[in-house]
Amino acid sequence: MTVDSIGEIDITTDSFLGAGAILALFVVVGLALLLRNRLGQISRAGKVALISLTTVLVLLGSGASVNAHFDYFRTLGDVLGLPPSDEVELAALLARVDRPERGVVTTMEIPGKESGFTGRPAMVWVPPAWFARPRPTLPVVMLLHGTPGTPQDWLDGGQAGATADAYAAAHGGVAPILVMPDVNGTLDGDSECVDGPAGRVETYLTADVPRFVQDVFHAAAPGRTWAVAGLSEGGSCSLMLALRHPDLFATFGDYAGLAGPRAGDTNADTDSAVAQLFGGSQAAFLAHEPSALLARRQFAELGGWFEVGDADPEPYAAAGTIVPAARRAGIATCEVVVPGGGHTFAVFSQAFSDSLPWIAGRLGAGPLVPTCP
Repeated sequence: MTVDSIGEIDITTDSFLGAGAILALFVVVGLALLLRNRLGQISRAGKVALISLTTVLVLLGSGASVNAHFDYFRTLGDVLGLPPSDEVELAALLARVDRPERGVVTTMEIPGKESGFTGRPAMVWVPPAWFARPRPTLPVVMLLHGTPGTPQDWLDGGQAGATADAYAAAHGGVAPILVMPDVNGTLDGDSECVDGPAGRVETYLTADVPRFVQDVFHAAAPGRTWAVAGLSEGGSCSLMLALRHPDLFATFGDYAGLAGPRAGDTNADTDSAVAQLFGGSQAAFLAHEPSALLARRQFAELGGWFEVGDADPEPYAAAGTIVPAARRAGIATCEVVVPGGGHTFAVFSQAFSDSLPWIAGRLGAGPLVPTCP
């Protein structure tokens, strides 16, 4: 259970949405009683007010149910869409000369110069070591969100900043730069990170984003010091991108992703993926399908971390087929199954925390972790 402190009021975030729904219910009932006229009827204005409040009640109740399932809104700030408390403007970040005790987050637009894709603002976390002069050349972990979702999901429900802060604190302020780009363009978009109807997202993630991060943050060049990891849609994206671009990403993290690009929520529905993501081209689909890519060649230099809950049926089934195939293809593979874990941010955040030391070690941002847990 986590607590968000606003002023001197502590709000237990596991229950605040449910409490809001209950409060709204009392308000609706009370207002109904107050608005009754002498004939025991409610005026037209009163009805409008009641309908509005009832709508709020329904939304709060739905939000409480969704939050209870996905464990997404961990603080009231998350619900209100507030930026992280350690976020600064990019210009201020670049001008800063003192070394902070913790990592710092900034937000910026990453232009789609080559792809033409218009993404929502990306977020970047830099460790304390990044503030040294001359600027160090640090490795990068690109973190991909799911759908519905935004780049900030990784800092809210995913707790990536807190995880990276803890890692940096244990390693002299050194950690990979975390880059959280947009992959869908809209809240409910589902690009599956391919060059398709949503835009040339694969090109954006493999050309525009790396170039921008290198230029602005003096990061290492893509290759052995870059990793890509993601949750849900972002997990299957990370697997696919690493297999298609092993020259750009030496390590990947697949946290509860499906077996590959899918237009729906099941592994078996490949027909809709072919039709909706690849314009009906079976060849284009197979060129992005991890099982097909793993069967074609060996990936001796690639490392991959798979983590999924055993109560998350489709991603769990996907891992059951992809992990053995990855090992047969020569990938240094770690697999963690979370007992009772569902498709929730509790699993996603744990997965990043579990895998970061292993990923950072492979990237050269900490000691090498030679074995999987």
